[in-house]
Amino acid sequence: MATVEGLTATELNYPQHVTLADDAAILQARALGLAVTALNMRYDPPTFAAGAFTHPDPTTRVAAIRLTTDAVDLAARHDIPHVIVWPGPDGVDVPFQADYAELWEHQVASLRAVARHDPDVRVSIEYKPSDPRRASLVANMGEALLCAADTGEPNVGVTLDLCHGLMAGEIPAKAAALALGRGTLFGLHLNDGYGQADDGLMVGSVHLDQLRELLWTLRTHDWDGTVYFDTFPTNLDPVAEASLNIATIERAEAFLDTIPADAMRAAQASQDAIRVRRALLRTTGTDRG
Repeated sequence: MATVEGLTATELNYPQHVTLADDAAILQARALGLAVTALNMRYDPPTFAAGAFTHPDPTTRVAAIRLTTDAVDLAARHDIPHVIVWPGPDGVDVPFQADYAELWEHQVASLRAVARHDPDVRVSIEYKPSDPRRASLVANMGEALLCAADTGEPNVGVTLDLCHGLMAGEIPAKAAALALGRGTLFGLHLNDGYGQADDGLMVGSVHLDQLRELLWTLRTHDWDGTVYFDTFPTNLDPVAEASLNIATIERAEAFLDTIPADAMRAAQASQDAIRVRRALLRTTGTDRG
């Protein structure tokens, strides 16, 4: 990662890349000039196969909370401001499998316990509609915002993963706007895909206009968080892929710089799709009418 020009930060997985007892990866990243801006929680099987915060066994739920508060302690020790909770194991696979209200209570109570452990560390929910469970408990931005609000803790927010949002049938910019309006967009994972699965493709490779609209929305709300690339370059050179992701973001931002903000706001106020598309086409120099 340190060889990728323009890459300035990383966000490590807990407990795969780093643990409370082994912080070598954090020290190494910083020695190489990379900031560590968040820890990403992973609740792996077999312990959490039937759930983490919503496991039917209260002992396992306590273990999931403890694993997460350990990450919070490590983050606090190293001045890392953010712990991202992806509750992948929390959900159901078939109808009648669980009492949904009870699952929700477990989820909210667990997140509240994590948040109260250290109010100075932000905790965010990275929602996803499915995978590994067939139906996740926290499946979309609306549910993630509700879950965060139900904790009653100001240091609980959300992380938007573009692929996860596409899987949920969301418009990325709209999902971001909902969280930005509440001051609770704590994390951003960029990638791309076709919407049916968590493809983790290169940024902007499928949904370029949606990426541009998302970046436009972020800049209109003065969002200044870390842009994290949650991509899967399995069959690609990962250094080249990361470099291209950065170049794509830079090109998209340069494109947005050419759009007169007042003209775009006026076009959006009219809710005239043709007027908005013409404004974008003039920006690219392709409008002939």
